[in-house]
Amino acid sequence: MGAEVGAQTARSQALAVLRIRSRALAAALLPAAFAVVLFAGWATGHAEGGGWDVLRQVVTGVAVLSLIVAAAVAIVVAQSRPAMSPTVDVAERDAPDLYRLVRDLADRLEVPAPSAIALTPDCDSWLEDRTHPAHSPPARAASSGGATPAPRGGEERSAAPVLVIGSPFLWWMRVGELRAVLAPVVAGTGPSAHPDLAAARRFVRGLDGAVADSRKPGLGLLRGLFLAGTGRIARALLRACRDHAAEMERGVAAAASERAQSVDYGLRIVAQEQVGLAYAGWDRLLTRVALPAWRMGRWPSRLDAGVVAALTELSRRDRLADGFAARLGERPACDLLEEPGAADEAASLLAARLFHGGPAEAGPDWSPVGWDEYPEEVVDRKWRTDAARLHRVLDELGVRLPADPTASASAPTLSRVLEHLAGPDDGRELPPASGADGAGTALGSDSVPSPAEPPDAEGALGTDLDEDEDEDPDAVFGSERSAALAARISTEVAREEAQAPVPPPAAPGADDEELWSDGTLPLFPLQAPRTGRELLVDHVTAMVCCAAIDTAGAAPGLDWLDGPVLLAGGERAGDLGPCVLSLISDGDPGPLRDWLARHGVRPEKPVRLV
Repeated sequence: MGAEVGAQTARSQALAVLRIRSRALAAALLPAAFAVVLFAGWATGHAEGGGWDVLRQVVTGVAVLSLIVAAAVAIVVAQSRPAMSPTVDVAERDAPDLYRLVRDLADRLEVPAPSAIALTPDCDSWLEDRTHPAHSPPARAASSGGATPAPRGGEERSAAPVLVIGSPFLWWMRVGELRAVLAPVVAGTGPSAHPDLAAARRFVRGLDGAVADSRKPGLGLLRGLFLAGTGRIARALLRACRDHAAEMERGVAAAASERAQSVDYGLRIVAQEQVGLAYAGWDRLLTRVALPAWRMGRWPSRLDAGVVAALTELSRRDRLADGFAARLGERPACDLLEEPGAADEAASLLAARLFHGGPAEAGPDWSPVGWDEYPEEVVDRKWRTDAARLHRVLDELGVRLPADPTASASAPTLSRVLEHLAGPDDGRELPPASGADGAGTALGSDSVPSPAEPPDAEGALGTDLDEDEDEDPDAVFGSERSAALAARISTEVAREEAQAPVPPPAAPGADDEELWSDGTLPLFPLQAPRTGRELLVDHVTAMVCCAAIDTAGAAPGLDWLDGPVLLAGGERAGDLGPCVLSLISDGDPGPLRDWLARHGVRPEKPVRLV
C-alpha cells in the first residue's frame, strides 16, 4: 500500500510539472492565437478600420517575438547538457557477477534492471538517467558486455537509468550487505520507467542544463546575451517546477523504499550501519592520507583497499566497532569484479581528479604510489619539504645561531629553530616577505588566504588543534618571534600554491572537458584554510621528525586513520604533539628538549632537506 501511495504521489507531481510546461507553451502561443483571430476578423470584414489595423499589427509583432523567444528557449533546453556525474564505467564482461546480482535483485523487486553499472569514488549510490540527446549512449559500460534488458510489460517504457555504486561499498561491504543496500536504489527503476515521470524529469533536467549553460564563463557577447535571456526564462520555469519536482522525487524514493522492504530487511538494517562507517573511514582517508600525497603530485592507487585497512584499524581501537571486523571473513563485494585492482586504481584516480584536480592520466608529475611506498615517497618527502621551507624563511629573516653570528647562512639544524623560537624578543621589525604581493601577511596574523597544507602533522602530533579556534589570535603564540615566523610561513605557502601550475586534463572526454572548462573540477576542497599557527606547528614538527629520522633511527610511518606519523623504536611517537604546542603557544622549549633527549635525537646535527 505504501509503495502505491508513493508512486501515485510521484505521478501526480509529475503531471503538475508537465502542466507547467504546457502552460508555458500556451502562454507563448497565446499572442499568435489572438493574431489569428484578428486576421480572421479582417478576412471576414468584421475587424476593419484604422484601430483594428493598428491592433492587428501590434499583436502580430508580439506573436512573432513570442514565438521566436519560445523557439530559442526550446532549442537551448533541448541542446543543453544536464549535469552527469563523473564515474568509472563497469562493462558487463568486467563484472558479470555484479550484473547478475543486480538483475536478480531487479527480478525480485519486479522492476526493470538498470541499463549499466558505474562506480563513483564516494559513499553513495543512485540511479542516473543518461538518455539525454546531448549525452553519449546510456549504456557505455554495457556496450562492451551485455545488452540492455527489454522493458517489462506491454506499455511504452523509458530507457532504464544507470546504476552508480559507491566504490568504497564494494570493498568494505560483504555481498549480502551490498545487495541489501542496493535494493531500494534498484527499486527506483520502477517509477523511473513511467512515461510521465520520465518526461517530467527530462524537462527539469533540461531547464537545469539551460541555466548552467547561461552561467558558463568565456561566452562571446552575442551568445552571452542570448543565453542570459533564455537562462532567465529557464530559471523562472525551474522555480515554478521546484516544489513539484521535489515532491515527485520524494514520492519515487518512498515507493522504492517500500517496495524494497521485502528484500533482506533485517540485513539492510545492519548494512546501513556499514554505510555510515564506510563514510567516516573514507572521509578520514581522503583528508589525512590521500590529500598530502595529491599535493605532492602522487595519488594513492588503492584508496578503496585503504578504506578496509582504515576501518579495520578503527574496529581494533574502538570497542563499539568490535563486531565490524568479524564480518571480514565473509565474501567481500569486490569479488564480484573480475579485476578489483584495476577498478580500484581507476576509482582512485577519479577521486584525485574530483577532490583535488589532477589530470586524467598518470604522468611524470602525477604518478601513482602504493601503500608500501607511501611512508618513504610521501611522508618523508613532505616533512623534508616543510623543513626546507622553514629554514629558507629563517635565512630570509637573517636568523643565525648565536654560536656563529658571522656566518652567512646557518646549517639546517633543529637547534637553530629551537633557539630562535625560545629566545627573547628583541623588538626588531622584520623585513617584508620577498616576492609577496602587496604588503604580504601582517605580522602576527593568524590566517592563511589560500588553500592550506594537508593535516599530516596532526598524525604525528596525535592531538587536535581545534581547541584554540575561538581564542584571540594574539594569545596563541608564545612570543612575537613565533607569530612573525608563522606569518612569513603563511605568506610563503600562499605564494608557492599560487605559483604552482595546474596540470590540464589529459585526453578528456566531452563530459570531462565541460566540467574542467566551467571550473567544476575539483568539486570542493577537502580541507578548510589553515591558520598561521597550525602551519608553524606543521613545519616545526616536520623539522623534529627529520632530525629524529637522521640522528636517532626513527622512521616515517602511515596511520590509516591519522595519516603520516613518526615511528620511534617501532612505535608511534604520539607524545610529540604537546611538546611542539608548548614551544609554539607558550614559548617553553623544555618539554620538547626532554622529548629529544628521551629519544636520543641530536638537535645540533644538520638534517637532509629536499
